Amino acid sequence: MKIDHVHFYVEDAKVWRDWFVNYLGFTSVASIHSFHTCTEAVKSGVVKFLLSSPLLPTSPVAEFLRQHPPGVADIAFAVPDVEEAIAHAEINGATVLQSVEERHVGNSTYKCSKIAAWGGLTHTLIASPPEIHPTAPHQLITGIDHIVLNVAAGELERVVHWYEKIFGFQPRQSFKIQTARSALYSQVMVSPQGGVQLPVNEPASPNSQIQEFLDFNRGAGIQHIALKTANLIQAIAQFRQRGLSLLSVPQTYYKQLQNRPGLPLSPVELTAIAQQEILVDWQQDSDQGVLLQIFTHPIFGQPTFFFEFIERRSQAQGFGEGNFRALFEAIESEQIKRGTLG
Repeated sequence: MKIDHVHFYVEDAKVWRDWFVNYLGFTSVASIHSFHTCTEAVKSGVVKFLLSSPLLPTSPVAEFLRQHPPGVADIAFAVPDVEEAIAHAEINGATVLQSVEERHVGNSTYKCSKIAAWGGLTHTLIASPPEIHPTAPHQLITGIDHIVLNVAAGELERVVHWYEKIFGFQPRQSFKIQTARSALYSQVMVSPQGGVQLPVNEPASPNSQIQEFLDFNRGAGIQHIALKTANLIQAIAQFRQRGLSLLSVPQTYYKQLQNRPGLPLSPVELTAIAQQEILVDWQQDSDQGVLLQIFTHPIFGQPTFFFEFIERRSQAQGFGEGNFRALFEAIESEQIKRGTLG
């Protein structure tokens, strides 16, 4: 199993097509119109996003936007056998929204189906779809590292069990992040072959940033997508030149890094990382590599969906707890600015 594409429902697909092209260097690869919906496809490396907006109030996108702000509506999984996957999902209690059907792209035909997931999220199951456009070399973004789902307090265990039953995901790392102001629980779920990583968060305090997301999103939903890059310093420098808005990291953070034992960066590299305000994490007394991460501000105007950019050096695995806490605290700072956290 792997992620085939992610489908965003937005108010103006063409505006967001241009946003991905201008800010993140994606390529526009297709425009698809029905009588009630406009869809734009953009791609970077193997990452494919669909962006749909309503042309009429009867559009499914219009219905989604009546219930939620713009954001991720569907995560499509490529599976070896759609009929088998959908039969397994249905036997285990999934709600089938669309039975298996054939779709045609050019001279190719592929099968797909769709099930309801959590909140307004759905999962399309798709078998060996054709490529819309050949992958261009030297893309800044090379893949999707993970996608994060936020759910209501008390639902984490149920969601974990659902992904175990429906897709065979297994739990990996778990976190409880707590500060003086708020807290969250997180459980990382991974597909059997490791092609999909899905951390699931629930609030562990009434004023948690996860609860703020749930309030503004009007229910469970995708909080962020982490995009992989081979050279995060270079990529972020380019994104900043294009005007992308990123969460700030205080320079005191980098002074604290220098005091941690086993800093795996040269002074020159640490300076470059500090200039771009990138988070760094590693395991002391371990050769498991280095995690570099940075996060955008919410992109849709409300404090809901944002992007992460990540570089895993020396095949670093998992999710650094130090970076997780630093992100949590950075979002808390933004909550304080918005007046939603005392």
